[in-house]
Amino acid sequence: MSFRALVVEKDAEGKTHAAVQMLDDAALPDGEVTVAVEYSTVNYKDGLCIGSGGGLVRTYPHVPGIDFAGVVEASDDARYRPGDRVVLTGWRVGEAHWGGYAQKARVKADWLVPLPAGLTTRAAMAVGTAGFTAMLAVMALEAHGLQPGQGPVLVTGAAGGVGSVAVALLARAGYEVAGVTGRPETEDYLRALGAARIVPRAELAETVKRPLEPETWAGCIDAVGGAMLARVLGQMKHGASVAAVGLAGGAALPATVIPFLLRGVNLLGIDSVTQPYATRVTAWNRIAREMPMDLLEGMISTATLADLPRLGTAILAGQVRGRVVVDVNA
Repeated sequence: MSFRALVVEKDAEGKTHAAVQMLDDAALPDGEVTVAVEYSTVNYKDGLCIGSGGGLVRTYPHVPGIDFAGVVEASDDARYRPGDRVVLTGWRVGEAHWGGYAQKARVKADWLVPLPAGLTTRAAMAVGTAGFTAMLAVMALEAHGLQPGQGPVLVTGAAGGVGSVAVALLARAGYEVAGVTGRPETEDYLRALGAARIVPRAELAETVKRPLEPETWAGCIDAVGGAMLARVLGQMKHGASVAAVGLAGGAALPATVIPFLLRGVNLLGIDSVTQPYATRVTAWNRIAREMPMDLLEGMISTATLADLPRLGTAILAGQVRGRVVVDVNA
């Protein structure tokens, strides 16, 4: 049996090249469950892995794709049977292990999650790692006391994948959402998702000398990091929390400890890669119940395997809005 996949290869000069190829089933890596993939998606990590690897890819040839959803084709694990619908995010799939940019994938059973009832494989990939991470961030903020009515909740990088889903989830749950974007053309898009206020990126992009500013935000989901995160920490209300999910603006944090000491601000790190099975099931079940599917559909653009080299470059340049769903069989 053979299947199509996006394969990244590295030449003798160390340059990588990505193209759609036909592969035999025998080429699949070891694992207990073989999945007939239906959909994948495009994340920042995928852009790295399609290109130079960004230090994430260990061996070549390689099949990227850190997310996928599909139907179990064969299983050596009693938890999964042929015909079961499953979703996978994280566990370094698509980085150290062949991923979802293929019509077939073989993975460890522990990495999979049963797809909740009412959620299609296409919708699951419209959510993907980005939406899964957004839900983990919402859960973390709520676990630290965030409730509707406490004030505006800030979402940085709001027009990106994580930010788009975060805005929609928070707004649907009754929070007043403020979305940060550097692209004025995305303002109507963000308001349609539920953002009550648009904050131009320039307002938060510079570090200020004052460690504390007026208390403004009841919570924050931050996908940017860097100077913006430092600035936001000084604007949080007393006892409020920031869920840090990304570093699009840089890994350095030019901040002081003053917001933590004088306002009791919490900085919560969100790791979506190695979350335990029970947490994954809880998050996906909440996504199935709470994600506004009508708004989700408005975030989606579609792509094929052949489109991925171009999209990998585009997402690294910040030129992808919302969520890209990859139909691996198209």
